[in-house]
Amino acid sequence: MIDVVLPVLDEAEALPWVLGRMPEGYRALVADNGSSDGSPELAERLGAQVVREPQRGFGAACFAGLSTASTELVCFMDCDGSFDPADLPRVADPVLAGEADLMLGSRRAARGAWPLHARLANKALTLELRRRSGIRLSDIGPMRCARRAELLALGLRDRRFGWPLEMVLRAATEGWRVREVPVDYSARGGGRSKVTGTVRGTARTVRDMAAALR
Repeated sequence: MIDVVLPVLDEAEALPWVLGRMPEGYRALVADNGSSDGSPELAERLGAQVVREPQRGFGAACFAGLSTASTELVCFMDCDGSFDPADLPRVADPVLAGEADLMLGSRRAARGAWPLHARLANKALTLELRRRSGIRLSDIGPMRCARRAELLALGLRDRRFGWPLEMVLRAATEGWRVREVPVDYSARGGGRSKVTGTVRGTARTVRDMAAALR
């Protein structure tokens, strides 16, 4: 069994599809970050384990999920319907086989799913990551997998949108084998992304990731 941490903030519209697509052997762990649309109650009715994290921030929700997870391997995935849970084994299998320590899903975006401003920001961050760590990635993807105990030992401190980048940076410092594999990325299931949906959201994410780089 592999726990899948799903950071959630008002994702009731997408939750049924995401939870219904969870592959066999993968268990949804919804880390609710203060939803007002009934997301945690809906997730519980659909059979998911729910942990509530009142401290706002993507990293805070992810860390709450990681701290609650109990399986050897842990996956992370956005819960807005942009990623298909059916792709999780592509990300988890290399870690399970001992071929990688941290696997990321590199977004293979459908038309219109990944706005230009977000793609440009992601490109700039991956180039800076390569310069600083030597790790060549095409995407700092939010679908990822690693071993739970090793992740906790990294001592991740960021509780905002710098969390994904800090994880890669600290993993590189520890000599982890960081790899990526393409995964499908589609227009989100409902609403507008809190990260890529607006220039303001992307700017906030870049600011948090820049802090992680510092």
